[in-house]
Amino acid sequence: MATSPFSNLFVFLHSASLFFLFLVCSSKRSYAFEGKTTSTVESKDILHTHVLRTSSLLPSTVCKSLSKVINVKSSLAIVNKHGPCSQLNQDKPNAPSHSEILRQDQARADSIHSMLSLSSTEKTSLQDKPGISIGTGKYQVTMGFGSPKTELSLVFDTASQLTWTQCQPCSGYCYDQKEPIFDPSKSSSYTNIQCSSATCKQISSEGMREGCSSSSSCVYGVTYSNTTFSVGFMAKETLTITSSDVFQGFLFGCGQRNRFPNGGSAAGVLGLGRGWFSLVSQTANKYHKVFSYCLPPSDRSTGYLRFGDKNLPNSVQFTPMSSSFQGTHYYGLDIVDIGVGGERLSIDRSVFTTSGTVIDSASLITRLPPAAYSRVRRAFEVRMTKYPRAPAFESLGTCFDFSGNTSVVMPTISLYFDGGLEMPIDARGILYVNKISQACLAFAKNGDDSDVMILGNFQQKGYEVVYDDANGRVGFAPGRCG
Repeated sequence: MATSPFSNLFVFLHSASLFFLFLVCSSKRSYAFEGKTTSTVESKDILHTHVLRTSSLLPSTVCKSLSKVINVKSSLAIVNKHGPCSQLNQDKPNAPSHSEILRQDQARADSIHSMLSLSSTEKTSLQDKPGISIGTGKYQVTMGFGSPKTELSLVFDTASQLTWTQCQPCSGYCYDQKEPIFDPSKSSSYTNIQCSSATCKQISSEGMREGCSSSSSCVYGVTYSNTTFSVGFMAKETLTITSSDVFQGFLFGCGQRNRFPNGGSAAGVLGLGRGWFSLVSQTANKYHKVFSYCLPPSDRSTGYLRFGDKNLPNSVQFTPMSSSFQGTHYYGLDIVDIGVGGERLSIDRSVFTTSGTVIDSASLITRLPPAAYSRVRRAFEVRMTKYPRAPAFESLGTCFDFSGNTSVVMPTISLYFDGGLEMPIDARGILYVNKISQACLAFAKNGDDSDVMILGNFQQKGYEVVYDDANGRVGFAPGRCG
């Protein structure tokens, strides 16, 4: 029997609901949710606290669509793939445990740190190394492939550039997915890329593995870890984002051998990072390299992903992208300080510039440089002395026991960016709750000062996050996401 064209390449690659009570007015320029006057909080801190009911920390099994989803062109619904709003989750309602989620998130952070620590020499052979771990990859959107279109749910990732989906005939194997696997033989617009083309030669320069099949079709390979990868044909196809936004000749990976253990039932990955193959680059003529998203404010809600620079929210405030990450797939930011309880901590700026910061849609917990984490932790603990301490939980080292409390008062936290932008973290993005007796500050400490800071999606809740790569800036619009 003939050897599969993917064999050598494969061997290489394989080596409760959240309802909150907010009761007082905010301070000037603060969009954070506010706290309730209580004898346990000093009067000077009243304007810089949140109050939430402990019952709101319990999970919900009922889907509640986001009331503020904008009914405009070029927008898609975002769902948590493990939540009650995901159609892919109806017959497999068991979500991974909090421990599993945090371990997956740690693996992604580790892989981002590893990738960004490579020397320039190592980056030239990037295809020989594992890529970015998918991590939790919890948010997904549905798009159409082919003519006629097949609707597929994809995990969207701002740190990956290649969009890929599983394809028939799965020359090797495919993992289980809820929707039918895409069959290119049933599409009139599908075309394989040839090995001799400039497009195929571009694969290796973009950090992926390049190969050639016996029929001279271009073969790609992306690997995220030893257990997560996709190998298949580089191809062109019609991509349907909405009924009015249809793109002919979209370059994507038609996966023939795929493993995606953390992908749930998703059909693949939507690459929204920077890079030659990114959807952002391929649709630049129409969308001008601008997209934005509102993540679901809770697992029982939906959010939205939209493309283009029209009708951006009036409340959006921008900060310049960091020049430190030019030439990578990442969107970098320059953080200059952090505030807790309305007070800036005056952290030396070198703490942040040594590592730099990237914003990431598929990382969960924000990762801080050790010196910054110590300052934030200390300031937060001082304002939480009413509550007993709880044991650390996975990578989260600052935890509290809320047992016996009907409500919880906690300090606000703000991030300060280059250009004067202050981003108060939404109340829902401050505590990660394993159980009422173990609620943890949703920030983790990096292992080394040189490890890049990662702004995770947990702290992006409550904001429409706007990526404007053409103008080199990222914006945050409060109050848009329910």
